[in-house]
Amino acid sequence: MEQDVHEYEGTDITVSFDVKRCIHARECVKGLPAVFDKNKRPWIEPENADADDLAAVITRCPTGALHFERKDGGWEETPDDENTIEVTHDGPLYVRGTVEITDEDGTLLLPDTRLALCRCGASENKPLCDNSHLLVDFEAPGSVSEVHEGGDTESSVLTVTPTRNGPLHAEGAFEIVGQDDGSWSSGDDEWLCRCGGSQNKPFCDNTHKKIGFTTEEA
Repeated sequence: MEQDVHEYEGTDITVSFDVKRCIHARECVKGLPAVFDKNKRPWIEPENADADDLAAVITRCPTGALHFERKDGGWEETPDDENTIEVTHDGPLYVRGTVEITDEDGTLLLPDTRLALCRCGASENKPLCDNSHLLVDFEAPGSVSEVHEGGDTESSVLTVTPTRNGPLHAEGAFEIVGQDDGSWSSGDDEWLCRCGGSQNKPFCDNTHKKIGFTTEEA
């Protein structure tokens, strides 16, 4: 995973922006156009809004490209009470909650509250989405193909492990929800497709082996 983080200082709040994680969901632009304006330089001007309002809009960013640090003692972002994996239509998996991306050795790669994970197989910044699904015309419903009932787990952390040349392994208490139809599945140990080829999306069906899916981040 690559990062390209820029910081924008305000009197009461500092906004950080990771170019590599932005997929132009536009929640920031729609929420506070006086602060976020792609036609200006700098394109983020924290002074143009109340710090509380700005912080609230930043937490709507589904990819985690935007984060903030308060300098005035105001409220800080806390993870959602429940971990969720949202299956988007023709796009990535949006993950929210107390989330950790780890490698197969258990090494922590990225802790966050908001992530967008590639499921088309084409991202150059795996396991994160980089909008490559648009370039390859990825098509997949924003729904959950099967209902799974997760068992009891004491872990409040959702751990996502990108396996070598294979699926995403999600462990911990979480809900998988469909963007299109509200379909859902609860989980505590699931294997999720990221090659783009599964016929049982969002779950893995071993198609990655048939199509020779390879990864770089492992």
